[in-house]
Amino acid sequence: MARAGLTTTRVVEAAAELADEVGFEKVTVTALARRFGVKDASLYSHVKNVQELRTRLALLAGGEMIERIELAVAGRAGKDALVAFADAYREYALEHPGRYAATQIRVDPALVADSAVFRRTAEVTYGMLRAYGLTEPDLTDAVRLLRSTFHGYCHLESSGGFGHPRDVQTSWDKAVDALHLALEHWPREEKNHV
Repeated sequence: MARAGLTTTRVVEAAAELADEVGFEKVTVTALARRFGVKDASLYSHVKNVQELRTRLALLAGGEMIERIELAVAGRAGKDALVAFADAYREYALEHPGRYAATQIRVDPALVADSAVFRRTAEVTYGMLRAYGLTEPDLTDAVRLLRSTFHGYCHLESSGGFGHPRDVQTSWDKAVDALHLALEHWPREEKNHV
């Protein structure tokens, strides 16, 4: 029987708090059980294993992150939307390092297909990029460019990887400006004509 007060939602929220405190890789069922003052078995009625716990954490964090981004880009287009998107992404990554790390794990493709979080993420991201006149397959390529740039920058910044005295915010602003220029002058893929 589940301990009173424990729910799947509460367990996942506690996992998110723990991830931000000690790092995503240290989130285990045992660590959470200690946090709640219960035996591991008490949590297994809420999550079947550490993989499910981490997947649920990834979905929670992804939902929080896209909600923040969606609010930031609302009513904006073009460069204004890109800047708002980028800044909201970076703020979330730096404020919630463990949760952010969870958003980077590979999730079972079947769960992705059924996930409202992933659908919203795609809608917001692709919607912002359509203002640049991009269509597939260029949209996918642009999403990959943005994700790798944002993730790389946030990872380096959070781990102290920028040792030069140049202001990190100024470099971030320049990077987003460069992305805007790249998106405006995107090398569009030629359609094959038969």
